[in-house]
Amino acid sequence: MTEPQFGGREESSTPPTPPPPGYQDQAGYPQQPGYQGQPGYPQQPGFPPPPGYQQQPPQYPPPAPGGAFYDPSAPYGRHPLTGEPYSEKSKLVAGLLQLVGLIGVLGIGRFYLGDTKMGVIQLVVGLVTCGVAAIVWGIIDAIMILTDKVRDPEGRPLRDGN
Repeated sequence: MTEPQFGGREESSTPPTPPPPGYQDQAGYPQQPGYQGQPGYPQQPGFPPPPGYQQQPPQYPPPAPGGAFYDPSAPYGRHPLTGEPYSEKSKLVAGLLQLVGLIGVLGIGRFYLGDTKMGVIQLVVGLVTCGVAAIVWGIIDAIMILTDKVRDPEGRPLRDGN
C-alpha cells in the first residue's frame, strides 16, 4: 500500500458514518436531515446562530480609526474652535452646487442644504431679474458657503470634504 500524496486520503478509505437519527449536537440543536455540520465553517442560512453569539448591528458612520474617541452625538466630528458638531452637509458640495446652478440663478446649493425658503427666493429673483441679480447673489452666496459663513437649518457648521 502506498502513502497518499499531499496528506490527502486514499480513494479506498471509507467515508465517515453519519450520526444516528435523533442525534443532537453540542449546541443542543437537533441534527438537520441531510446536513452534516462542519466545525469551523460559517453558519448556514436559515439555521439559528450558536448560543452566546451576539449579532452586532451595523454602525453608520463607522467608528473613528486608530482607537480615536468616537462621539455618537457628532458622527461627522466637531468644529475645532467652537466644539459644535458638524452637519452631515458638505460646504464644498453646497458651494459648488451654488456656483454650477447657472451661477446661482437656481439656488441649488441652498436646496441641498435644506434651506428651501432661501432657494425659492433665489429662484424667483433669478426669474424676475432675468438672472442678473441672481448671478451676483449666487457668486456671493457660494463664497459665503465656502468660507463657513452659512450653517445648515439646524444651526450646525457645514463639514469640510465631500
